[in-house]
Amino acid sequence: MRVAAKLLACLALSLCTQAWAVIDIVDDRGISITLPAAPKRIVSLLPSLTETVCELGACGRLVGVDSFSNWPAQAAQLPRVGGVDDASIETIVGLKPDVVLLGGTSRAASRLEGLGITVIGLEPRTLSDVQRVLAKVGRLLQVDRADAVWRRLNADIDTAARSVPPGRRGTSVYFEIGSDGYAASASSHIGEILMRLGATNVVPGNLGTVPKLNPEFVVRADPELIMVSDRTVASLKQRPGWSRVRAVRNGRICGFDAAQNDVIMRPGPRLAEAARLMAACLKGELR
Repeated sequence: MRVAAKLLACLALSLCTQAWAVIDIVDDRGISITLPAAPKRIVSLLPSLTETVCELGACGRLVGVDSFSNWPAQAAQLPRVGGVDDASIETIVGLKPDVVLLGGTSRAASRLEGLGITVIGLEPRTLSDVQRVLAKVGRLLQVDRADAVWRRLNADIDTAARSVPPGRRGTSVYFEIGSDGYAASASSHIGEILMRLGATNVVPGNLGTVPKLNPEFVVRADPELIMVSDRTVASLKQRPGWSRVRAVRNGRICGFDAAQNDVIMRPGPRLAEAARLMAACLKGELR
């Protein structure tokens, strides 16, 4: 009887373990995905997702990444499989992934699914999206670190906000994503961080997270401070009417280098560092 009881207990434990190992996730496309166990071979097609996997301690499970994933150093050494619009399906298939993580609108999703590869589409655009994606990737990886990572990230953003002196709060800011007219609105993750730092984004959230603007919009908005890529700074005065913009007239322009831009633009686990960079700009410590 004692042996039989032990066998039954072992069977029950085995069944419970198997049930716990089954992973059910609804991705940002609204598609339900079920995996029998945590994936051991992962391909990431979005830098923010690559960084999230690594931040959760699972960088070793990545077998391939997109062309722009360059952090942390371990991820930068992995095979490259292309970008959002030019992913190499053949290369990805050859890596034999258990799952491919990509943006919710990636065109590679249907092609990969047609080849029997499990795809999870995740599209972080806001701070709440970052929290949600951390939780979903944590569940996928079966690691219990996502909440702690989010709490630390959120607390560090608050610390950056407290570093901004009262005299700099309320500063009107224009944050340019690219020289082709795209900007970060108040509803983007960048806009949300600026708000927490006490700044006022001149691009309203109802235009979309990253709207394309007419140059005249910025002239009319007349921001006190401009944040752009360092490669764009010199050309701002040449834009029609921009020499009259307060930020240009007063030299209140922050030019972020490529590495800093990566930190700020990617809605992922390095957003506390992004907040510190933008806070330094607001305080006049960064030019």
